[in-house]
Amino acid sequence: MIETLQQIVKDNWGWRKQIANLAVFDLKKKARGAALGWIWFLIKPAMYIGCFWFALSIGLRSGHGTESGAPYILWLASGIVPWFFMSEMITSGCNALRRYPYLVNKIKFPISAISSICTGAALIIHLILMAALMVGYFACGMPLDLYLLQLPLAIFLMFVFWNVFSILLSPLSALSKDVANLMKAISTPLFWLSGVIFNMENVGIGWIQTIMLFNPVTFFGKIYRAALVDKVWIWEDPAVCLGFLAVFAVCFVLMLVVSKRLAKDVADVL
Repeated sequence: MIETLQQIVKDNWGWRKQIANLAVFDLKKKARGAALGWIWFLIKPAMYIGCFWFALSIGLRSGHGTESGAPYILWLASGIVPWFFMSEMITSGCNALRRYPYLVNKIKFPISAISSICTGAALIIHLILMAALMVGYFACGMPLDLYLLQLPLAIFLMFVFWNVFSILLSPLSALSKDVANLMKAISTPLFWLSGVIFNMENVGIGWIQTIMLFNPVTFFGKIYRAALVDKVWIWEDPAVCLGFLAVFAVCFVLMLVVSKRLAKDVADVL
């Protein structure tokens, strides 16, 4: 397994320029033909957040400010913005090899590096959304404090975890479309069992809260809100951290096993 890990790191580092170029090219291709271009990457999330805010705050009257004084819409956006990155990786990241079969067959691009193209493209959009979110953060009168140092850590961890997730599942998805279909099916439960639009502490049912602790979406929603809204350190909630570490460790080991056993088979299938 150590050799497999070394090869994955070597491939991603050695092809880093090509990965970055292809990630940007992928986004340009998505924006091509649209008059507003890259602005569409902002419009959809803004409408998504606005609809949830209206439904929860105006319609259901369940949206309230936080103890730190942050408005509810900022609390909501700090959970939904990272969800856009994660939802892209859950649905498209696991299907990375099927999106770029020519890289495997014609260019002999490293399989693990192809996943990094998808993750890199999602990261670029996420950074754009984070810039917009920070504008809203300061417009709400929120302070520039040490808790914001958790944001670079959150972005780094999110990139690493979901890249591992993509490297794990994309070879399996290349062999069987059932994997991609399964990911599309579970994306909705992952969203609603994460606390992205509600506080998991309010659930009040112990076994459901335990399940939510092992949902990686929960962890990332928590760390973003810890930095932007709650003004606490994420390690002050050890249960969430341990749940995430357990899931990450399992995914990491499975990634190494799958990469070692299926690397040659994927090229033949595609």
